[in-house]
Amino acid sequence: MPLLEGERLTKNFGGIVAVNDVSFSVERGETVGLIGPNGAGKSTLFRLITGVHEPTEGRVLLDGEEITGLAPHEICHRGLVKTHQIVRPFENLTLLENAAVGAEFGGDADDPEARAAEALEFVGLDHLAESEPDELSVGALKRLEIARVLATDPEVVLFDEVAGGLDTDETAEIIELINDISERGKTVFLIDHVMRALMSVSDSVFVLDNGELIATGTPEEIQNDQRVIEAYLGEQPDGGVAAGD
Repeated sequence: MPLLEGERLTKNFGGIVAVNDVSFSVERGETVGLIGPNGAGKSTLFRLITGVHEPTEGRVLLDGEEITGLAPHEICHRGLVKTHQIVRPFENLTLLENAAVGAEFGGDADDPEARAAEALEFVGLDHLAESEPDELSVGALKRLEIARVLATDPEVVLFDEVAGGLDTDETAEIIELINDISERGKTVFLIDHVMRALMSVSDSVFVLDNGELIATGTPEEIQNDQRVIEAYLGEQPDGGVAAGD
């Protein structure tokens, strides 16, 4: 049984169809990338999965149980969490306290501060535990966001453009973190426009265009899929795929 499933998910905003009849499945322990042009419906799909939006049609299942219509905190308690494109930490709290919020929010933590400290160590910020977020670089803020979601003790982590705004070295660090998270047995579902990064970390890739799922496959299959090339990746004069940033 897949750990995470979407069945015929559709979301309408007035006359606009943001997600149209999308079905997918993610296996336990798998890392899946989600790509598509701007406005393809990627973030909307993530919001349907995490309970921020309720689908117009369709349903979401986590470990075989329907979670459609549950509030985000209820879905978090069941082990599914998401990072945000724009990181908004609690400015008046230390990094340790920020991560502890995740531990408290996830529930069932006997010692939220200890779990938060472990999450900060995992992302390489333990030496700044008593610092405040305004002292951090963009890359460090992204790692704080990851620490906060890891402190909830999730089974599934959705990364929404976690490498956005980072330089090459910071992106490499984030990708290494995602690999480490996957190696710990977590299931990962990520959106990113840094194609080399996404393709390097993903076991399989889903492609959205105009709210519809147009292709699924391995990174190699996706980079050579003609429909994907036309919709998103672009084609070089020599016929090669432009799978860069």
